[in-house]
Amino acid sequence: MAAIEIQNLTKSFRVYADRGQSLKEKLLSADRRRYQTRQVLDGVSLTVEAGEAIGLVGKNGCGKSTLLKLMSRILYPDSGSVKLNGRVSSLIELGAGFHPDMTGRENIFTNASIFGLTHQEIEGKLDEIIAFSEMQDFIDTPVRTYSSGMYMRLAFSVAIHVGADILLIDEILAVGDASFQAKCFERLMEIKASGTTIVIVSHSMAQLERICDRTIWIADGKIRMEGAPNEVHPLYLEDMGKRRQLSDSAVSVQASESRSDSPARWKDICLLNEQGERIQKFCTGETVILQLTYEADAARAAEALIGLALYRADKTLCYGTNTQRERMQPIQLQNTGVIRCRFAPMNLVAGTYWFDCGLRRMDMFAYDYAAQAVRFTVYDPIDETGVTRIDHTWEIT
Repeated sequence: MAAIEIQNLTKSFRVYADRGQSLKEKLLSADRRRYQTRQVLDGVSLTVEAGEAIGLVGKNGCGKSTLLKLMSRILYPDSGSVKLNGRVSSLIELGAGFHPDMTGRENIFTNASIFGLTHQEIEGKLDEIIAFSEMQDFIDTPVRTYSSGMYMRLAFSVAIHVGADILLIDEILAVGDASFQAKCFERLMEIKASGTTIVIVSHSMAQLERICDRTIWIADGKIRMEGAPNEVHPLYLEDMGKRRQLSDSAVSVQASESRSDSPARWKDICLLNEQGERIQKFCTGETVILQLTYEADAARAAEALIGLALYRADKTLCYGTNTQRERMQPIQLQNTGVIRCRFAPMNLVAGTYWFDCGLRRMDMFAYDYAAQAVRFTVYDPIDETGVTRIDHTWEIT
């Protein structure tokens, strides 16, 4: 028997321009109650076998969380059916079911009872729940004093100890420190091995590949693709990369420091693969070429240098260099020219990054500076952390 059976599921919401809160506002301003109907899910059908772990991916607003809430019966569909076989535990809203004025211990009893446990069963699991959450020092204080990470620790600990047949998780593992996230995933692997069915929404491809047997890609309220994570994720990331294009196939150059009378400026900046094709995403370890095309007034332009700064999406500077620091000869600018920097391999771990690219005179006067000149996504089949993969080998004796 399948753990989850979904047939022709549809769900829409009314989006009001300005609904009005008071009775007076609603009576006097009828026009403010105008709304549009937004179709969030449109004919979704899905079967999840018992013991299977699936991941839901898609851009924000595609319907992932709505689908999870329909499974947990927080919402109800406009049409279609959702059938779940077994006890369900969900982690969808951070701290949902917690009362802010009750202590952590009291909220454990309340929250676990919502999942169907008796008072006696909760007492039997209480010490284990508290120990896993690492909240011993705060368990008897009101949860309104908790940070979001403390909320998550307690909520996750309750959810995984209720003995559920189906576990639904919506991006909640993004909260908390790295150590606790790793601990949560280790426990999820144990829960999966025990035969629990898991449905998880996440934007971390590495996390999904580590735990999931199958990935469901949702786009515009429909299932666009489903299959093994290592088959779905590259195509999904490629599609997301295309959506970020601002003009043509190359990401637009933002010349934040360039001046119209500058004797040299960037004309085009893009990333290429080894076949010379423009790319916005690639896998860790692949060869990547940063191609910079410039135009200049050769008569006015002096010798120049090229500077690069590599940033992660959280604005962490990952790497910076320039041709002068690397003791290269000054660049003799022509009327037009192409400069390529080859990264072989590019060992960044999974994430979104960008290059800032500077074109400067040897005295560091800026001819042109392109902030976020080219953005790209790195796909990593290994669940690595940090910024870069350091080449290494293991020896076990």
